[in-house]
Amino acid sequence: MKKYGFGVDIGGTTCKIGLFHTTGEIVEKWEIPTNTQEQGKNILTDIAASLNQKLSQNSINREEIEGIGIGLPGPVRADGVVPVCVNLGWKEINVSQEMQKLMEGIRTEAGNDANVAALGEMWQGGGKGCKNVVMVTLGTGVGGGIIIDEKIVSGSNGAGGEIGHITVNPHEAISCNCGRKGCLEQYASATGITRLANEYLAKEHQKSLLDEGEVSAKSVFDAYKQKDAAAEEIVEKFARILGNALSNIACVADPEVFVIGGGVSKAGKPLLDAVEKYYRKAAFSSCKDTRFALASLGNDAGIYGCVKLILE
Repeated sequence: MKKYGFGVDIGGTTCKIGLFHTTGEIVEKWEIPTNTQEQGKNILTDIAASLNQKLSQNSINREEIEGIGIGLPGPVRADGVVPVCVNLGWKEINVSQEMQKLMEGIRTEAGNDANVAALGEMWQGGGKGCKNVVMVTLGTGVGGGIIIDEKIVSGSNGAGGEIGHITVNPHEAISCNCGRKGCLEQYASATGITRLANEYLAKEHQKSLLDEGEVSAKSVFDAYKQKDAAAEEIVEKFARILGNALSNIACVADPEVFVIGGGVSKAGKPLLDAVEKYYRKAAFSSCKDTRFALASLGNDAGIYGCVKLILE
């Protein structure tokens, strides 16, 4: 009998949902609004209604569903308990148990959204074919996910993979969004790269393409590709900080591949080459040959990873 699984990636605005064959092929994907009113009490009910509707539309029996995987924007403990999820208005809730009740016993597993995205990239994306993967998401912040032997490393508090908050500069004077100072996120995110660029451009420098128009991570890498001297210095600083941080992560996780995703990763191979150069300089000898790859599933990584959760 052909088996199916649902992947549900809950965001603060929308819930991305996918119906998959358990072999990894996506059958259909769609979105529903995330109703955060009344402390998000109807979010899981709305999702259950949408899943049941799809079962009916596709004439799929409940016995054909292997399970439901759910990704959430916050820490998730191994038992499926979410201690708090500010974006959804939730206080402590066992998401796995609640969804299982709503779906009349269909097995449900839950995980942090960044971790399940890493799992998705390992399964069907940039890390396909590997069992040990570290995913680094360079967006507005820096997220991450650590997969060892095809399993998410979530840790005792659900904070495993929070690589954006590794301290890379103990002398930093400006606070990160987390309240601490000197986090990787302050240098390697889109906003961090923009900050590095503005700091550089505020000093005396050669004429640069970055002197024209709004400065952003994209404009920095666009100028870098044109061999702009200022952009080269900014990217080198970014790459040195990130490459060194990843060399430290490798000493702990020892992945087969670092998968780089998020909006900044659209800079492509030039970004990978810059970071990899500094990584190889700093890496422990046993980890020097770790591969670097770009994420390939985009915004669907989460729903892929959610399905993989139920196949473990």
